[in-house]
Amino acid sequence: MAVNEKVALVTGSARRIGRAVADALAARGVHQAVHYRTSKAEADEAVEAHRAQGVEAEVFRADLSQVKEAEALASAVLERFGRIDILVNNASVFFPSPLGEVTELQWDVLMNTNLKGPFFLAQTVGLAMKAAGSGTIVNIGDWAAERPYAGYLPYCISKAGVVAMTKGLAKALAPEVRVNCINPGPVMLPEDLSEAERREVLAKTPLGRTGSPSDIANAVIFVCEGTDFVTGAVLTIDGGRTVWG
Repeated sequence: MAVNEKVALVTGSARRIGRAVADALAARGVHQAVHYRTSKAEADEAVEAHRAQGVEAEVFRADLSQVKEAEALASAVLERFGRIDILVNNASVFFPSPLGEVTELQWDVLMNTNLKGPFFLAQTVGLAMKAAGSGTIVNIGDWAAERPYAGYLPYCISKAGVVAMTKGLAKALAPEVRVNCINPGPVMLPEDLSEAERREVLAKTPLGRTGSPSDIANAVIFVCEGTDFVTGAVLTIDGGRTVWG
């Protein structure tokens, strides 16, 4: 679909990958619902930057680990803009949780933020899109959904759930709404990696380098605008990391 003059809700769009996605959409004339949980200053700056590009933009706060807040976010954006044409479920949390040390609180934080919140947001927004006759949802997963990190198992399980959610929603919301998943690989490496660990990641990435947030943003643009004949797909953007073995 042509995205000019559409309305997008990109969760976690105040910074990092979410900001890159929102910037790329705004550059194509997409009005922006800028979501944040704690990064208010960055969200306000993003709104000003988007408005300078000639699109409408408003800031919305929500803790997506809370279902009521996720649903309220959808309602607030729909009330402000009248519709949501593009939903990008990007916001997530990531931290180590070695086996034997995983707590119930860690599990709940990861599952609630990375899987439960995106599902209930997609349910509300997706049904509104279906009623309106069109829309596209893009979930941001992780290549580790297929190749889990031993020290981050709950995180990886949450992202595997995002992949399953994508495929299920693609069936449930068809044909009006397309739902796809982008699985980033070594794009923004964990901050706690040592230099030796970083070198090892690059050594096992066929392209020999890390990606950038713009690589993910370009993939989102592709599934939104580049083709109307893709749904339930998982597009891995990892420099070949998955095929290394």
